[in-house]
Amino acid sequence: MPSRQAIREPLPEGPRILDSSRFRANRRREVSGPGLRTFLRIADEWGLSEQERLRVLGLPGRSTFHSWVAKARRGADLTLSVDELIRISAVLGIYKGLKIIFPREGDAARWLRSPNAGRVFGGQTPVALIVSGTQDALMLVRRYLDAWRGGTFAAPVPGFDGVVAPMSDDDLVFV
Repeated sequence: MPSRQAIREPLPEGPRILDSSRFRANRRREVSGPGLRTFLRIADEWGLSEQERLRVLGLPGRSTFHSWVAKARRGADLTLSVDELIRISAVLGIYKGLKIIFPREGDAARWLRSPNAGRVFGGQTPVALIVSGTQDALMLVRRYLDAWRGGTFAAPVPGFDGVVAPMSDDDLVFV
């Protein structure tokens, strides 16, 4: 009988474990201010209320949130937790996916606020999942959009075709 070592598949090249140095306080401090400022711009664009913003960020205290915002806006040192940064990263990924899938102004906002029959959403709007307060829901929406961008079929949104005009030749941009 071959040894356990002999029957193992070779591991793919590249890092095999997550480099924990990316979570050190100095690295988190570098990205916290810019990340939070970007999150706030996206939250403004999506029309998120203060309570929705708090839920997206994992329900920090209201005064803590406002302290973060003040520090981020004036460029002061700010160090968010790994959880908060992962949540912000998920929002940035959702935003990017929406901009790629819906290049026309307003289409992404309509999709976010339209009930969706896809299994992931169960009739809810995508924004309802985004503001539910769980990191899992944020990642679910992000992965859904990443799959859609990658060519995986997305369920149609009832009535959405009546709200959004079909793409025309004028919508195509060649760079």
